[in-house]
Amino acid sequence: MTVRTRIAPSPTGDPHVGTAYIALFNQCFARQHGGQFILRIEDTDQVRSSAESEKQILDSLRWLGLEWDEGPDVGGPHGPYRQSERSAIYVEHSETLIRSGHAFRCFCTPERLDALRAEQMANKQTPGYDGHCLTLPNAEVEQRAKSGEPHVVRMKVPTEGVCVVKDMLRGDIEIPWEQVDMQVLMKADGLPTYHLANVVDDHLMGITHVLRGEEWINSAPKHMLLYQYFGWDMPELCHMPLLRNPDKSKLSKRKNPTSITFYERMGYLPKALLNYLGRMGWSMPDEREQFTLDEMVEHFDIQRVSLGGPIFDVEKLAWLNGMWIRELSEQDFVNAVQAWALNAEYLRPLVPLVQARVETFSDLLPLAGFFLTGKVDPTPALFEHKKLSNDEVRKVMQLLLWKLEALRQWDKDNITATIQRVAESQELKLRDLMPLLFAAITGQASSVSVLDAMAHLGPDLSRFRLRQALELIGGASKKEVKAWEKLLAEI
Repeated sequence: MTVRTRIAPSPTGDPHVGTAYIALFNQCFARQHGGQFILRIEDTDQVRSSAESEKQILDSLRWLGLEWDEGPDVGGPHGPYRQSERSAIYVEHSETLIRSGHAFRCFCTPERLDALRAEQMANKQTPGYDGHCLTLPNAEVEQRAKSGEPHVVRMKVPTEGVCVVKDMLRGDIEIPWEQVDMQVLMKADGLPTYHLANVVDDHLMGITHVLRGEEWINSAPKHMLLYQYFGWDMPELCHMPLLRNPDKSKLSKRKNPTSITFYERMGYLPKALLNYLGRMGWSMPDEREQFTLDEMVEHFDIQRVSLGGPIFDVEKLAWLNGMWIRELSEQDFVNAVQAWALNAEYLRPLVPLVQARVETFSDLLPLAGFFLTGKVDPTPALFEHKKLSNDEVRKVMQLLLWKLEALRQWDKDNITATIQRVAESQELKLRDLMPLLFAAITGQASSVSVLDAMAHLGPDLSRFRLRQALELIGGASKKEVKAWEKLLAEI
């Protein structure tokens, strides 16, 4: 048997270090067994998926040094490797499940399902589908579907007994069937949910081992059922421990930068970040801290993975990165710095912003040094506003951050429009928010065009600096977050 593993990211946001972490372990496991590593794109969320996000993910994983044998950009014998291009396959398999009696059409409206959930929550019951459409007569189902009535396809699930999930790291995991919902497999728009697409693709692509995050443990019974319903052999499962913040909470951008491109722009070496991710819950036989990808593959043993939640500590990552930097030759150091930011591709767009403002080249650093640094250090005094109280400043800064976190098309026009909408929602003008943005993004009261600066710095550093500024002026309490989220919904 040829070992085949996969990573299946969704192109709905910034490339996450958690994706790289799981990809690394899948690649190492496959290579250690002389097998193949596959990348496919799970883009069934047509509202949030984007080509820009997909490109960022692929570029970021390649920047780290990860390589896949098959994928949307390299091809392979099991394509296409984007789920959005495999719709007919999922429809065919969904119909197979209906014909065999393992799935059924559900015509329940969103309003009915919302009311059902509210009633179950009020009665302190586990929310889940109640089987309302499970026993509809076949003739009625066919007539309603033929008439075009909106519906989804759900899988049938046992209501009694216990499902035993076999895990490579955890042994047998027991999950009562009563805790497993009748999962939607095909949505009303004709697209599959993750669960159907995941199982069908893994089977058709010959995946033998599924290494994924432990958040998918509760989905394993549904996937096991689908393999059983189709009569297929199931891949071996391995649920990796989740990356954690230093406070042991699940790694999130609210507490830690999570985008791979953030670490690229901050000046981390890709081999240092990959090395650090390899240390997340795993160790070399000799316990050494520093190792290359090739060394990790050579010594890889999945049984050396620790189930304790690995802590993603940016300070420890910086320390490890420093070790790698100090081992560079002088020429490699120069090359790395040039590749990071001192290159024509990065510097040329700055020329229109700074050339008319300098009289000597030595004026450049005070004027535009913030383009070549990660963090800036504004003083709290820079956020004192002529029109707004401190509480109002915190509110508008939080709204700005939330709206800019959701912005996918990162360019000057879209950045400006987003800030304009936030300003108007607070009955302010765009110019009223400029002093706050200058302070947060540049660390200064004034500089080159801050909107141009944000476009050039990119979303990762811009959002990071806004978060840092918000922390500096006091952040938001839980009560304020709830109140401000209501305002956000109206912008």
